[in-house]
Amino acid sequence: MNYNSQHQAGAGSPILLVPYMWIGDFVRCHSVIRLLRERFPDRPIDVLTTSLCAPLLDYMPGVRKGIVWNLPRKRLALAEHRALADTLRAEGYGSVLVMPRTWKAALAPYLAGIPERIGFAGEARFVLLNDIRWGERRLPRMIDRCGTLALPRGAEMPAQWPVPDLLVPLADAEQWRARRGLTTDGGPLIAFAPGAVGPSKRWPVVYFAELGRRLTETGATVWVLGSPDETTLATEIVRHAGPRAHDLTSPDLRNAILALKLANAAVSNDSGLVHVAAAIGTPTVGIFGPTSPWHWAPLNPLAGIVETLTQVDCRPCHKPTCRMQHHRCMREIPASQVLTAVERALRTSPVRA
Repeated sequence: MNYNSQHQAGAGSPILLVPYMWIGDFVRCHSVIRLLRERFPDRPIDVLTTSLCAPLLDYMPGVRKGIVWNLPRKRLALAEHRALADTLRAEGYGSVLVMPRTWKAALAPYLAGIPERIGFAGEARFVLLNDIRWGERRLPRMIDRCGTLALPRGAEMPAQWPVPDLLVPLADAEQWRARRGLTTDGGPLIAFAPGAVGPSKRWPVVYFAELGRRLTETGATVWVLGSPDETTLATEIVRHAGPRAHDLTSPDLRNAILALKLANAAVSNDSGLVHVAAAIGTPTVGIFGPTSPWHWAPLNPLAGIVETLTQVDCRPCHKPTCRMQHHRCMREIPASQVLTAVERALRTSPVRA
């Protein structure tokens, strides 16, 4: 791997990827894996992961294995970084790409003595990394920042990055559904993902509930997905949408992955599950309130991008809560607008359910 660095890795040595540990960004990094696989077909690629994101790796072609390690977010935990470094050292990695620009993200690879340690400058990591890249803040999209680290120093970005491609066997999803005793009575199956990091990116739950009711009244089945943090939202949606709506929130991300494989369409806020659904190939409607879809939408094409039709001067915004306290960017997206997008998405989807 030629990075114009004096620290050269062995020709067949494995590569370690240290991605962002948010679900959406973790999925986005499959583009980086695909790029590395094309450039270095003889070098195995492993991914450092948390237990939350680990199920995604089972469906990512090009990944040899995941290194599951739940490092604490709000403290250094030097002993745990040393233990992780021991694990990494035993794997004989020749190169590591460190996507987050934090000091902690680069510590274990440094302690493991991985010969090539590539990442952007940040938090004075001049010892921890030995191939430091500059100009991260000039790259507008997250995929540009992540993907650039997989290119030789100074190389131009490709016109198109490889898109994430989660290969979920339909048979596995059908077996999961049978174990759960889930049926759809022959109508289309719509997956809802009402959660997001921070309330500002959440379409109001009462709107999701109205959308669910209007869909189930036409014979559709609605599955509400998310973590236990979204169970309260799911309960509200199911209560209004009726017996054809089901709360499938779970601490295991694999449940959402398999459910999205079966869905004829998905409706999601700008959250991790919009990336999962799109990468699986499920026709997906993404609801973007404060955030810009150009910057943050999946690379995979979405069946529909829904934004408010009125001008909201404070967009784009990346605050977890609405700084103007009116939340117009989401409140002014009616259920009828999303329903139209869902109906359009269903016309592109074969009936799998």
